[in-house]
Amino acid sequence: MNQYSSKSIPHIWPIGGGKGGTGKSFLTSNMGILLARHGFKTLLIDADLGAPNLHTIVGLPNPTISLSDFLNKKVATLEETVLEMPIHNLFLISGARNKLDIANLAHEQKMKVLRAISKLDYDYILLDLGTGTSFNTIDFFTVWDSGIFVCNPEPTSIENIYRLIRSVYLRKIRQVLKIDRFRSLAEKAERQNRDAIVHHPEYLLEVLKTVDPEQGSKIERILKAFQFKLVLNQVRRQDNPKTGALICRIVEKHLGMKIQFIGNVSFDERVHEAVCRKESFVDQYSYSQATLDLKVVIKAITGLKEEQAVAS
Repeated sequence: MNQYSSKSIPHIWPIGGGKGGTGKSFLTSNMGILLARHGFKTLLIDADLGAPNLHTIVGLPNPTISLSDFLNKKVATLEETVLEMPIHNLFLISGARNKLDIANLAHEQKMKVLRAISKLDYDYILLDLGTGTSFNTIDFFTVWDSGIFVCNPEPTSIENIYRLIRSVYLRKIRQVLKIDRFRSLAEKAERQNRDAIVHHPEYLLEVLKTVDPEQGSKIERILKAFQFKLVLNQVRRQDNPKTGALICRIVEKHLGMKIQFIGNVSFDERVHEAVCRKESFVDQYSYSQATLDLKVVIKAITGLKEEQAVAS
């Protein structure tokens, strides 16, 4: 383990957004590069099963092996699908060769992947997830109780990230209660307020705490144990810099889930150029505001001191 590693910090970080275009793949790849530059053994996993593109962003256009080779038993272990990148300490599990039907993973296949990821020996594992609120995306957040939500400072993106967070909240309660118990509870909540599940999911927990205080307290503890973080990406000068913190306060008020806002990442037109050239943005533009912002994000998830996070 790197000298900066900490056993108390979850090393597996699913990264997801509520809609396309938030820049989660850009963030995943460049955060991975920064972690590797700091000496952390870092693995990037393209878990966007429907539209994998992480290999292109990190400059590996034709991967020879992918996640589906593990699922299809062409290789015995997930570790055999790991590709070494030109950057020291950086590795990739690609989705480039995945078959189209992999986007609809059976539960057994999904659990096989999740168990295999948990056994991998890396300092940090970053998972680039698919967009939206499918179970394939949500379950990556609920299994490890940690993750990074990515959002843009625009109304549609904010609405979609809240929908994703709410879906994670409901999914976790469903997993703990089991399906029949969950349905019964949801019906009771909706009798109190017909919009309970859709617009006011917090009513679900309130009803549970009333009918079964022990189980309600248990779920409340589980939800409070989540270690989720939020990054606001593509922030322009005219945007409110406090938007991210406001989103976190709204989530805590309505869902009781504490989410740590870990930074704004500035909009930079050169991101598009770097992606098209398949070059590392943080290496090509190491003194840009966006790169400095990403280093602050790295500080938040690693516990590095300010001078360590900013140094490249």
